[in-house]
Amino acid sequence: MKKMQTLFAGMSGVLLSLMVMLLFGQTVMAADNGNRMSFLNGGAGMLLEPKCKDTAEKISEMAQTLNLDLDALKEEKEESKLVMANVKKELNIRCEASNNAKVVGYLYKDCGGEILERKDGWTKLRSGNIIGWASDEYLLFGEEAEALADDAGKKIATVDADILRVREKDSNGAEVLGLLPEGERIDVLDKETNDGWICVDYNGKDGYVAADYVTVIFQIDAGETVEEVKARQKAEKEAKRQVKYGEYTTDADTTLLLAALIHCEAGGEPYEGQVAVGAVVMNRVRSAAYPDTIHGVIYASGQFTPAMSGKVNRVYESGKIYESCIKAAEEALSGVSNVGDMTHFRRNDGRDGLVIGNHVFY
Repeated sequence: MKKMQTLFAGMSGVLLSLMVMLLFGQTVMAADNGNRMSFLNGGAGMLLEPKCKDTAEKISEMAQTLNLDLDALKEEKEESKLVMANVKKELNIRCEASNNAKVVGYLYKDCGGEILERKDGWTKLRSGNIIGWASDEYLLFGEEAEALADDAGKKIATVDADILRVREKDSNGAEVLGLLPEGERIDVLDKETNDGWICVDYNGKDGYVAADYVTVIFQIDAGETVEEVKARQKAEKEAKRQVKYGEYTTDADTTLLLAALIHCEAGGEPYEGQVAVGAVVMNRVRSAAYPDTIHGVIYASGQFTPAMSGKVNRVYESGKIYESCIKAAEEALSGVSNVGDMTHFRRNDGRDGLVIGNHVFY
């Protein structure tokens, strides 16, 4: 029975089209092209939700002829391909499904990926540039993975136009708050808007941009390959002008890198909020669940939008970093934390956490 259900659930294209046409005859052919293609591409799901009694009876008769269980087919859902790391320290990704296999990369806390294959308690996955195997013991699947992804991931809009206006309200006549260049990335806020508009986080304020000129994706943190880790560590070792700040020893350039991130994420926030952002970065550096360097944490895929868009680099290279952000970076490096061991923050969206300025820390 199960094999037959799977066979029926997998029917598509020609076979399903023939079934539909046999049942509905000229009705299908009379439909407009768009609706017809939508209908024919609906697969088993379209057939399992008939609109009329006669149709339902015909489908039931056909199902009985094929010895199929319609109720079971209705409940059958496509399995999610999402997988999330469930770790308190970095997770080794291996070239084969074995604890003795070579390590090809690492997933950190909140990292996610796509399931490619599963067998014998192991999952082959793709995350960023990594393709390899991880033990199911340290992974989340299905609803648990989706819940973690919703919490840890974020919607990001990438500007497709040469220049995009950010407006105070979702209207072409609204005041312009600023301009975004092509390729700029900005966080999307889940707020209701007029059709054709999306709400974004613009320097700590609600801004609105025309949806036609951006591409919106849901971003989850990805892991690092062994080669990427080695390249990052090599670059960090080449840094000069070592300066010791209390608990953490770093170079002056990395101090300014942290300050540039604070500038981008919290430049318009009160000083307390700037220190808090720096503290979040340092909490991650200290945690075994994240990369163990400031550079590694800041440039982790999917985490800090200004780092992904290149804005952090531009601010760093310009040298135009607010003095308060440099001071906040130095305080965070010295071990100061006004957010305890919290490792996340975002625009205050009503979620539980410590609210400082326009951010909630958790």
